[in-house]
This record gives sequence, structure tokens and C-alpha cells, in this order.
Amino acid sequence: MTLVNAYAAYARKLKLDISKQLKMFDDLAKNFSDLTTKPGYSFQGQDAVDEEVLRQFEKEVKEKVKVARSMIVESKESYDNQIKIQKLKDTIFAVNEQLGKAKKNGGIASSISAKSIPKSLHCLAMRLVEERIAHPENYTEQEPSPAIEDPSLYHYALFSDNVIAVSVVVRSVVMNAEEPWKHVFHVVTDRMNLAAMKVWFRMRPVEGGAHVEIKAVEDFPFLTSSYVPVLKQLESSYMQNYYYKNQGENGSSGDATNIKFRNPKYMSMLNHLRFYLPELYPKLHKVLFLDDDVVVQKDLTGLWKIDLDGRVNGAVETCFGSFHRYSHYLNFSHPLIRDNFNSKACAWAFGMNIFDLDAWRREKCTDTYHHWQNLVSFLCFFTLEPVYWLDVLPMCVCVFARSLFPVLE
Repeated sequence: MTLVNAYAAYARKLKLDISKQLKMFDDLAKNFSDLTTKPGYSFQGQDAVDEEVLRQFEKEVKEKVKVARSMIVESKESYDNQIKIQKLKDTIFAVNEQLGKAKKNGGIASSISAKSIPKSLHCLAMRLVEERIAHPENYTEQEPSPAIEDPSLYHYALFSDNVIAVSVVVRSVVMNAEEPWKHVFHVVTDRMNLAAMKVWFRMRPVEGGAHVEIKAVEDFPFLTSSYVPVLKQLESSYMQNYYYKNQGENGSSGDATNIKFRNPKYMSMLNHLRFYLPELYPKLHKVLFLDDDVVVQKDLTGLWKIDLDGRVNGAVETCFGSFHRYSHYLNFSHPLIRDNFNSKACAWAFGMNIFDLDAWRREKCTDTYHHWQNLVSFLCFFTLEPVYWLDVLPMCVCVFARSLFPVLE
């Protein structure tokens, strides 16, 4: 559109200039024709020409030729379309380069802003660990409550390294629950924040008798690179460079819309634990998965009463029109994708999902997930970013495994 508008503006200007120039040249040509018919300049049939009259005629001719040459020089550039087109292309290229750089810098700035935390909380985890070191007697390990594995209760899964975020999610659920003592929260964090997370919930027990289990990723021995394809792929130096190299360099290159997919959080196993829920909690039948950016405003117990009719999960539909459709995430020109996925299928949001773990085990979704992760080297996704599939492909797997999902109001 920018190119078309630029050409249109130039064409209008050029048309006006050309019309003026044409009139000037027409007038000039007419002047040359009229000069020979001017009284006193008719030399036909004369044996002798008056020298003074001839010099006057020559003077007027030279003046008109001078004017004509001047007009030609001035208008020559307007008639040289190739020069004009090249100048226009150079200008458009320079503007697009500046626009791309501005978009990328804006994307980086907004990403940093969205993930910023108040200065007073920067050292929260460190202060919590300091509290544990100073008063170890207050933070001795306790025997796990039998409720942690009781399938008759309402179980939630939260995977995060953000102490405050997890606290907000847990407390917002409990505040709106009619029977908070029946709610069990399974929090998994990384080793660095494990102690801080435990101290926080010990210092601020959840009201109403709700249960909170806090573990680290390392507490699950089956999560190794020999079993989890993502862990093996993320160990490569290429992936490390992709996520951690300075994205501010050469700001004019790259796609600003994909900066969010180059977030180092994708290097964390916390981002992929949700695809191993049946193995993380082998004694449970249903789990409600919540992201750590969720604030609950009503009682969620009704979600456990929904009949999923043998499906693996229930999710809130976020698709309207073409938004969040698979066609925006996967390269359907590849036969593996085209033959196994529906381009119009909805890539649902993971903010809140109810999972039927028995159906998951029956459908063997984890095996299907591993199958596609191992095939990922043959797949090319629309962004041309090599690891965008880390977060998108798992959403496709359960659909491929006949795991259609209902819409939750």
C-alpha cells in the first residue's frame, strides 16, 4: 500500500508537470514556426538579404534555441522513469529498514516492560532464603498430607518460578471456593526457587485448610534427556545461542513479532511439564492446570463435574475468524503437517485447562507428543524460527490423538 500510494502521488505530480511542459514545448514550437512568417523575415525570392535584418533574425533564433535547451535540461529528469523508479525504491527501502528496526526495538522494549517486576521484589527470593537460614527450626520438612494423592479432591497444577504469581493464583482460587479444604495445589518450581517458595507458604499458610505441595523439577527422576525429547534438543549449543544471544544487535533484522518466542523461559522445563501431567501425578484422575498469570474470580469446582465424554481436556475457546488457527502456526505445505492436521483447528489457550488424566493415558498422548517432537527436524514452521514448535506443537498432539475438547463457559 505504501508503494502504491507513493507511485500514485508521484504520478499525479508527474502528470501535472508533464502537462505544463507539453504546453511550454507547444508554445515554443509555435514560436519557431511563427518566426519565419514574421513580417520582415520573409527572405524567399530576394536576391540580397539585409545584413542587419539577418543578424536580428539570428539573434531571435538563438534566444529561442537557448530557451528550448534550458527547458529540455530541466525536464529531462522527469522523462527518465528508470532514475525516478530507482530513487523511489531506494527511499522505500530505507524507510522500511527504519520501520523494521523501530518495530523490533519496540517489541524488545515491550517484552522487557511486560516481564518487569517492582524493584522492591527483585530480591524477594533471596530474602526468603535468608529467613530460612536464620530460623531453620521453623522450616523443617513435614510429612506430606494424604490429601496430596486423594483423587476425590480438587487438584490443581501450577508450574512457575514466580513466588508472588503462584501465591496470587492459589489465594484467588481459595478465596472463591465454597469448600477450600477440598482443594489441593501441586506447585512445581525450579531448584533455585524451591526454598523461597516453601518459606513463603510456610510464613503465609493458605486459608480455609487448602493443601499446597511444593516440589522442584529435579524431584521427578523420569524427566531426563533420554526420555524427554525437548530436554535433549535444548541441550544443543545452537538452541542456547538462539535464546540467549543479544537480540538488540542489528535491530534492523529479524521479525519483531517473533521476539516473544525467543524468550529464555522456553529453555526451562517448567514450560513443558504440563505435557507430563499423567506421570507427574499417577494416582490422580483429573487435574486443573492454571498458568501463573491467572486470577480466579469464581468457584472452579464445577469444572470437575463437566463430562468430557472420553476426551483428554477441556479448554476455553479463543478462536474467532482466523485467530489462533493452526494455519497461523504450522507449515501446511509440508506433507507431514498437511496429512495429519486440520488448518482450521483451534490452537486453544493454556491459561486454564481441565485434563482427564485417565483419557490421556488411554490415548497415549505423551507417546504421540514424543513422536512429533522427534520428527521436528523435518518440520518447518511459518515463522522460520527453529524452535517455535516447542510451545505450539504440543497443542497439536492431543488433537491428532482424537482428543477433541469442549468449550467451557
